[in-house]
Amino acid sequence: MSNSIPCMIMRGGTSRGPFLHMSDLPDDEAARTELLLNLMGSGHALQIDGIGGGNPLTSKVAIVERSTIPNVDVDYLFAQVDVLERRVDYNPNCGNMLSAVGPYAIETGLVEACDGITQVRVRNLNTQRLIECQVPTPHRQVSYEGETHISGVPGSAAGIRLSFLDVVGAKTGQLLPTGHAYEEIDGISVTCLDAATPTVMLAAKDLGISGNESAAELDNNQAMLTRLELIRREAGLRMGMGDVSQSVLPKPLLLSVSDDPSCTLRARYFVPQRCHKSIAVTGAIALASAVSVPGTTANQLAVASHRFDDCTLLARVRFEHPSGVIDLEVEHREGNAHDISRVSLIRTARKIMRGTIFYKAKEHSTSLTGSTGKQSTSS
Repeated sequence: MSNSIPCMIMRGGTSRGPFLHMSDLPDDEAARTELLLNLMGSGHALQIDGIGGGNPLTSKVAIVERSTIPNVDVDYLFAQVDVLERRVDYNPNCGNMLSAVGPYAIETGLVEACDGITQVRVRNLNTQRLIECQVPTPHRQVSYEGETHISGVPGSAAGIRLSFLDVVGAKTGQLLPTGHAYEEIDGISVTCLDAATPTVMLAAKDLGISGNESAAELDNNQAMLTRLELIRREAGLRMGMGDVSQSVLPKPLLLSVSDDPSCTLRARYFVPQRCHKSIAVTGAIALASAVSVPGTTANQLAVASHRFDDCTLLARVRFEHPSGVIDLEVEHREGNAHDISRVSLIRTARKIMRGTIFYKAKEHSTSLTGSTGKQSTSS
């Protein structure tokens, strides 16, 4: 049948979705977008006519192909598929889904496995940045079983080390796109920072909350969400991103001091109108980067609470989020807080299903945000 393609469903970090080969999708972006919407079942709260999970964390697609760029193994295009609206956003990256790109590339023959650890160099087409993925491959086979536990995922699995290279200015070209470590929007001090993904960070207390609320509690605080969205849209304008009302970028981060003395900060990350049940990898990278930059909201909170000592060579940070904690290492070039060479962390992945996926052949009222795809492989 023409309305079917090969597919592997995988969990990557705290996200889940179908992994597809670019060559199996239409060359035309509008046609590809239509296919993804129908495949996921968008336009219905349960995505009942597709394989989406009715939640932004399970309405994601990873599109992978062998790269033509020297010293790069595969290209990865991330698609955030809206649940209720028939819209696909190609602007953001997803570091959680990226956790499974290495295993997928090896499983499908795009990368040859080594005995022990296989390093897969991935170019993210959404940001044009490189990521090194170290995948456990004993006996030249991907191993999913192990003792690594990550918050937000039950049980344990094999650890996959991800190192994001040159994360500064993923979308705007600058770490501090407005030129300021902090500024005021709607009477609130915020930091607009772009590292792995554009973000706007502010202290939770400035929105009248403690920062220890559950994701569900924050999702039900409509007054807070409305004000946060206004701040996000203004931040997008100031960061040179234009009208972001139809984009998931920049992502808001509400920060506070954790009750756990081992944690650098406590974070509540939004995607962007709902609170993430943990924290996105790219959001954690942005926050880890911000902690080292003097004057940012993150830096001020961490330093004032004696949770950070202004280390700018190798900074190790831990963030509390609604499902637990996440640990990261931030490396700087020559001690320059604004020049971040690498951010690393450990994730896990799981292969769930491999086969043929069927989708509704045609639907109407499609819209898309951003423009990235096959054309990007030559850029």
